[in-house]
Amino acid sequence: MTEVSHSKNVDELGTGKTEDIAEKNSLYAILDQALVCHAGVIMNGKSSVQPTAYGRDGDTLYFRSAVAAKEFLSAAAGHISICVTVLDSIVYGRSVLQFTMNYRIVEVSGQAREVIGGEAKRRGLRSILERIAPGSWEYARQPDDSELAPIAVLAVDLAEATVKIRTGGPRDAPADISRNSVWAGEVPILPPSWGEPVPAVDLSGPVRVPEHVSSRSY
Repeated sequence: MTEVSHSKNVDELGTGKTEDIAEKNSLYAILDQALVCHAGVIMNGKSSVQPTAYGRDGDTLYFRSAVAAKEFLSAAAGHISICVTVLDSIVYGRSVLQFTMNYRIVEVSGQAREVIGGEAKRRGLRSILERIAPGSWEYARQPDDSELAPIAVLAVDLAEATVKIRTGGPRDAPADISRNSVWAGEVPILPPSWGEPVPAVDLSGPVRVPEHVSSRSY
């Protein structure tokens, strides 16, 4: 069951369990828009947070590591926290303490399991690649078994996911509002546009930019 909490104008949010389809769609929309997650574990008594690419397949989140990273894999199997953030706007207040951001956040808490088996690993890797570079799994050469061997693909269930959303303007004090001397509002953060593809320095011959690259958009 997914925990989802919403707010129209509050930064600190409580959580409440729900299976509402609209709220689950909110969870999926955030995960399907962002490109980077931050995965946190405790290793040797110290916290470690790693930014990494991820992918979603249904209610499972995938990211990759290395088979040799045994300490991280062991820690993640015990407990892992994952955070995905989309910033929507900067909120300008009439008081410096009322400046904030509007955001959509997914927090996932659980245990990471290592994906076993070539086909299962490929499925996880495909979800990761298609999140950051749509259309590339079928276009580029796929890994053989020897290339897969040193790669660890980790899966985390979205059953314990929390959505936190802030929208709206600043929460200014009535006295600051009544003075009417300072601009307040929001400045939206618009999705960036993709630049022109830059070919690799060792690319030669008549290799054209594929459609899934040249037509990419948010």
